[in-house]
Amino acid sequence: MVVRVATVAFEGIEARPVDVQVQIANGNVVFTVVGLGDKAVAESRERVRAALNASGLAMPAKRITVNLAPADLPKEGSHYDLPIALGMMAAIGAIPPDSLANYTVLGELALDGTITAVAGVLPAAIAANARGHGLICPHASGPEAAWAAQDIDVLAPLSLIQLANHFKGTQVMARPRPAVRGQVGTQPDLADIKGQESAKRALEIAAAGGHNLLLNGPPGAGKSMLAARLPSILPRLSPRELLEVSLIHSIAGDLAGGALTDRRPFRAPHHSASMAALVGGGTRARPGEISLAHHGVLFLDELPEFQPQVLDSLRQPLETGEVAIARANHRIVYPARFQLVAAMNPCRCGHASEPGFTCNRQPVARCIAQYQARLSGPLLDRIDLHVEVPAVAAADLMLPPPLEGSRETAERVAAARNIQVARYNGIGLPGILSNAAAPANVIETVAELDASSLALVREASERLHLSAWGFHRILKLAQTIADLDGAGEVSRPHLAEALTYRIDTTRQLRAA
Repeated sequence: MVVRVATVAFEGIEARPVDVQVQIANGNVVFTVVGLGDKAVAESRERVRAALNASGLAMPAKRITVNLAPADLPKEGSHYDLPIALGMMAAIGAIPPDSLANYTVLGELALDGTITAVAGVLPAAIAANARGHGLICPHASGPEAAWAAQDIDVLAPLSLIQLANHFKGTQVMARPRPAVRGQVGTQPDLADIKGQESAKRALEIAAAGGHNLLLNGPPGAGKSMLAARLPSILPRLSPRELLEVSLIHSIAGDLAGGALTDRRPFRAPHHSASMAALVGGGTRARPGEISLAHHGVLFLDELPEFQPQVLDSLRQPLETGEVAIARANHRIVYPARFQLVAAMNPCRCGHASEPGFTCNRQPVARCIAQYQARLSGPLLDRIDLHVEVPAVAAADLMLPPPLEGSRETAERVAAARNIQVARYNGIGLPGILSNAAAPANVIETVAELDASSLALVREASERLHLSAWGFHRILKLAQTIADLDGAGEVSRPHLAEALTYRIDTTRQLRAA
């Protein structure tokens, strides 16, 4: 007799169906798990054996074979413990054989028979609902699974004994409720920033259009403080964005207690981060920081201190909004539509931009150029706003806090985002939620320029050596400025302000 239990294997954020087949037959006393499983799957034998013994069930002294089908699909992770254990319990009659027919099962077993949390419960629940199945998952992951659908049958037991009692009718488990992550503390407010009005303006434009931003200034100028306050003015995640973000964080195991939140992600990796940590990879091809920042902000402080190869690996995801991780036996694609915010000093000592500073080693201009040459031109070309952040004077620090803070700025940002969503919905592109995500041909149609504006762009293109990327990013930036002003079309002043945030990316290379 073969008992079948449905579970899943993860490929990126997709959950592919896996059939766990348990057979107990006469022969040598052996417990074998086949089906291209990794080390965690092979070790499940001992966890299942100990959990069944702790639950009062003895392993039969027979030949036990567990097949994870399809056999040529790699199986990774510890979530196969629970389906294997339930298949064995059904095979020996500890639970009704037909009780698992309409359930997808995943969970890790502790040695005492309790069921511990695993990653990927949300995509597994969505896949189970699409197949017309209910879901059996750990108790700690129940609130996460409940988000998949209102009518999906979710069982979230604490232990094998509780689940067996439920199937026998001696104990009834309530359906878990979706959990929302509460606000922890207060967010930093823009009112904390004294001075730096031009940098605040650039931060507002970046938030309104989802544009990439580079803050360049001496130490202590407030670059990191400005970046930390960007989440306080960003709009909340839409339901569609919330689902995409939660799927990635579920795969990564970052949903604490199964609770979801509509706050946009803010990831700030250290400059020692490797390429696999930033873009994803490793032996199990896990999502990296850029995917964990999907629909949110990736903040890179001390940008030139990152390894050049690591920074250049961001170029393709910045354009396509996804990252493909290729391995010898599989290829995984993760979403990576993030907003890049970076901060850097003008040179290694950090004070080259201050008036009267003289470098002891070489001319100041050459010192600046050599340090900033660690950033490739194509990467700088993908950054929409380049902002100089000067040092804050003591007189500014002694001023009272500004009257306008994050709340007022967030209202303007939300209004501009609503304009963009309505615009792209009106032309049949509901998947575009900001100007920064608009394709080049679309932004050319949307931001129609008059003769005066075209002449300004033509002159600026020659002076700044604008590439095709730079040209279209100027149009996107000008359109965002127009949306903040509530203007119906892009005019020359909007275009002129957008051009002030661009730099000649070839100038530094020539100086170096």
